[in-house]
Amino acid sequence: MASAAERPAAGIERRGSGGWDSVLDTEGYRVSPGNEWRSELWRVAVTQFNQAADLLGLERDARARLLEPRRAVVSNFPIRRDSGETQSLTGYRVQHTFALGPTKGGVRYAPGVSLGECAALALWMSLKCALLGLPFGGAKGGVRCDPNRLSAAEMERVTRRFASELVPVIGPDQDIPAPDMATGEREMSWFMDTYSQHVGQATPGIVTGKPIVLGGTEGRKAATGLGATICAEAMMARLGRKVSGARVAIQGFGNVGSVIAQEMQARGASIVGLCDVTGGLVNPDGIEVEEALAWVDENRFLRGFPGAAEATRAGMLETPCEILVPAALECQITAENAGRLKCGLIVEAANGPTTPEADEILAERRIPIVPDLLANAGGVTVSYFEWAQDQQRYSWQAEEITERLRGHLEAAMDRIDESAERHDVGWREAGQAVAIARVAEAARLRSIYP
Repeated sequence: MASAAERPAAGIERRGSGGWDSVLDTEGYRVSPGNEWRSELWRVAVTQFNQAADLLGLERDARARLLEPRRAVVSNFPIRRDSGETQSLTGYRVQHTFALGPTKGGVRYAPGVSLGECAALALWMSLKCALLGLPFGGAKGGVRCDPNRLSAAEMERVTRRFASELVPVIGPDQDIPAPDMATGEREMSWFMDTYSQHVGQATPGIVTGKPIVLGGTEGRKAATGLGATICAEAMMARLGRKVSGARVAIQGFGNVGSVIAQEMQARGASIVGLCDVTGGLVNPDGIEVEEALAWVDENRFLRGFPGAAEATRAGMLETPCEILVPAALECQITAENAGRLKCGLIVEAANGPTTPEADEILAERRIPIVPDLLANAGGVTVSYFEWAQDQQRYSWQAEEITERLRGHLEAAMDRIDESAERHDVGWREAGQAVAIARVAEAARLRSIYP
């Protein structure tokens, strides 16, 4: 028997790596937990998080607890195409933190959906909810597919099968999905019905963004676009400018971008640039939004619209304007094009459209940014209203929804403004600092179980 001096000290790993040293070294497993969701978008999210955490002097333990997602689900499942062919798809759901309550976040369908993308978006959703004072943590999910190549019947089969895969980890008091890229009221109806069939009772609170007749709320469909418009209007006022008469360029013409275009034009702005997946449109004299909407209704895309000159999606971002609104994909404003932008204000209606390297260039050029944490928060705020109404079995009127949304956004704006002045930083870092401090305090008070 070994003497006490020969025995390993308490807490020292006695088994070693079990002969896996070469694999662990070459595969990179020693870096840290979470290699599974490493991606460019995750790098952007982590960089932004650490900048704000440094500002707060956040302790290492708190960072470790708040940065990595709490749970990630990857599901491979089959669907049957209209042709009779069986196709395998991959779906994801990432739940970032439960410190503030159940998780909340959208479901997107796109060819580029990945675990890394969902992890970054779930982190941002946690911070967005914290900034707005909502009782949620963040989540995000989706299916890697091309929705433009799926029929309505195939979309239903994808949605229902994906929903059934998530039944064990979602619920109205656990994780509440919502619409996102390429999903809307129709998909949320199928999602709600699938979950309700599994649990044996109608459960409207399982998702938000539903039709009103199924427990949805007034104003949810337009909430993200309206919220971005409210933020743009408020920021222009703080800068001593007006939306009326301003030139606006919008990258994205889907659920969010089209609403922003309508709302901005209704306020007297001139829409000089639009863009969708097929390319961009530019008209210095202004694009008639209703005509563009009618064209898309008939032709599905902006491509070929006669009321403007064609441009590339990247080129449209460089259109001279007072307000630039990225409302489409992530990482669109980069170190490569940030120096060529010709705008007076950026309003981030998309999630993560600006890289940290571009942020530095824009700060040097003194171009203010309304960060996605605020500008993109209208959707989750009205989703909270919908969820609360479902829980209470009581509905609010449209005017009340709009006023509550405006109140939440303006209060968050004041929090960011105060934080920016106190720390002497830009609005992105200031907003993240407010949000991280709130989530960190909630996690500290809950302590660690067991």
